Amino acid sequence: MSFFPQSFSLPHLASIVLTLLSGAAVTFLRLRASNRPTTLRKIIIPPIGMSTGFLMFAVPETHVPWLWAIAAFLVGAVLFSYPLIRTSKLERVGNDIVLKRSKMFIFILLGLLTVRLLIHDLVERSVSIPQTGALFFVLAFGMIVVWRIAMLQAYLKIKRGEAK
Repeated sequence: MSFFPQSFSLPHLASIVLTLLSGAAVTFLRLRASNRPTTLRKIIIPPIGMSTGFLMFAVPETHVPWLWAIAAFLVGAVLFSYPLIRTSKLERVGNDIVLKRSKMFIFILLGLLTVRLLIHDLVERSVSIPQTGALFFVLAFGMIVVWRIAMLQAYLKIKRGEAK
């Protein structure tokens, strides 16, 4: 049994290309935001904005078993957030708090994108496309929430003057 499908359909190829383009855009935006002042609002708004994606579950085709959703959330929260947390560091620069990214950050983002694409193909073999999208949304939400909570803790620590 081959890891990759025998034939790629046009929708499948379009999905891969769209994912790669989206990943490249996110990587570009993340790198552009490096070393710019951050605020409490900039840390907490992305997960709040992303939470509106849970409205997809109003559509029955996206429903997945609770255990699958919990597993997807935990994979994002535990495995995928860890490299982002380790390669993102908040520092005080004058009166501002800035996000300093490790030189490895871009490679971590590209690695996570690659792993996501590989896992996506495996998951898509077992569940429908809408369910696959739902599971990967929950995974991404788990990753973002945990990463942003870690950033929020670091931000508040610096604001209180407890960090170096």
